[in-house]
Amino acid sequence: MTQVDLDPTDLALLTALQRDGRSTNSDLARQANLSESACLRRVKLLEQRGVIERYAAVINPRAVGLPLTVYVTIGLTEQSEAALAAFERDIATVPEVMECYLMTGSSDFLVRVVATDVDDLARIHSTRLTRLTGVSHVNSSLVLQTIIKRPGLPLAGGRRGASPVER
Repeated sequence: MTQVDLDPTDLALLTALQRDGRSTNSDLARQANLSESACLRRVKLLEQRGVIERYAAVINPRAVGLPLTVYVTIGLTEQSEAALAAFERDIATVPEVMECYLMTGSSDFLVRVVATDVDDLARIHSTRLTRLTGVSHVNSSLVLQTIIKRPGLPLAGGRRGASPVER
């Protein structure tokens, strides 16, 4: 996707939605200094243009029994288009994988995994990650403490309503 030109009103709407995705149209209109009908049109246009991808609830992993976050680097035996596609297809089937990125550097992929505990991580590692198509090495780093986790982007270079730090 290419960058979309956003005016100050768009940025105000996006900032408000990042802060609270359940804001009513009336609340958004007030925050962006728009009429309700103009606000609704703007938000729909931001959705259609792909600026707003989706709406979701942010769930506390500890509250649902997944307190362990692990970043895993994975290297493949080869980097051909077919090998990358096979790995990408397979990694998408692992439910504990929350994010997966194709990387530059010494590893091919960076993966964020959630687990109930170290034993669960060992299970995921031995029965899922190391058995994915084309994997040559897996290196895991456990998160000890989350220092910064921002659910929103720093719109307009961080000058306009960057999301508060969440712990």
